[in-house]
Amino acid sequence: MARTLLRAEDSGVLRSHRQLKFQSGNFLYRMGIKGGKPELSVTDGRDTITALLQWAFGTGEVGQSYLFQRKGIYFESRVSYFGSLENLSVTPLKVFRPLYDLEDAMARPVQMDEIKRCFSCHGTGSAIGARFEPDKVATGIGCEACHGPGGEHVNVMQASVIQEGAGGEHAPVVIFNPGKLRPADSVDFCGACHGTWPDTVRAGLNGLFSIRQQPYRLQNSKCWGKSQGDARITCVACHDPHGALVQEPSFYDAKCLNCHVATPGVKPAGDHPGAWCPVGMRDCVSCHMPKIEIPVMHRAFADHQIRIVRPGQPLPN
Repeated sequence: MARTLLRAEDSGVLRSHRQLKFQSGNFLYRMGIKGGKPELSVTDGRDTITALLQWAFGTGEVGQSYLFQRKGIYFESRVSYFGSLENLSVTPLKVFRPLYDLEDAMARPVQMDEIKRCFSCHGTGSAIGARFEPDKVATGIGCEACHGPGGEHVNVMQASVIQEGAGGEHAPVVIFNPGKLRPADSVDFCGACHGTWPDTVRAGLNGLFSIRQQPYRLQNSKCWGKSQGDARITCVACHDPHGALVQEPSFYDAKCLNCHVATPGVKPAGDHPGAWCPVGMRDCVSCHMPKIEIPVMHRAFADHQIRIVRPGQPLPN
């Protein structure tokens, strides 16, 4: 998460590719570092326009999208980089309607409310009080993004050490610890960026378009309805927010068996309310949280709606 926001000139994607190209209809897009500057150009074969990219969102492993400014207005490039393609394609989840001219083909204007959400989820400290100050943002998700401002915490601890001697064991705790949230609140806390249930419903996202709203999908699981107070079914129960995402399915088997009985014939109980799986005890998520291909993302993502998946069954909302 530390690399989810970069200044465009620091993008390893742009620096490692001499020039990225993408053709859509009559429009040819080129993107790369030119003269030391990250540049996007679009041509219709007759005319060409360019823009200097300012911000890169995403690490590039899945994808990376780009913003620039003109006359104080933010614009998002109509094309983004996708790791699986190692090239550009249409920026995802945006209607790629017929384009009117080069300016329209190059980028879409982005309203300030959306811009603030982008920076708040991909960076740290883009807002000071009610003021949006992206030039002061710490790129990527740092400690303060989840734990709040650390300055007061440092001051309190230093004052406590001076007053009480080394250690400061009795200093008041002024740093926020999300790990102490109740289970439902913990999932909503992660959902502030990854998609809470109410936010996803209000946005009208369902089916395939809700797959990347992991908290929403998790809360649609049958087991969630009986486990809103159960710390075993939260985001942080399976994922360490301080470490890299574990991709190996077998890693999560122990997480599943925290809730499911592992012995045939043993009935579910309070400490293990989940039934024994008659199919197997390995790679549980491969069957019960299958990866779903999202064409506009050019990648498959794990569906966090835990369920028994049957062949031919439509994807639940």
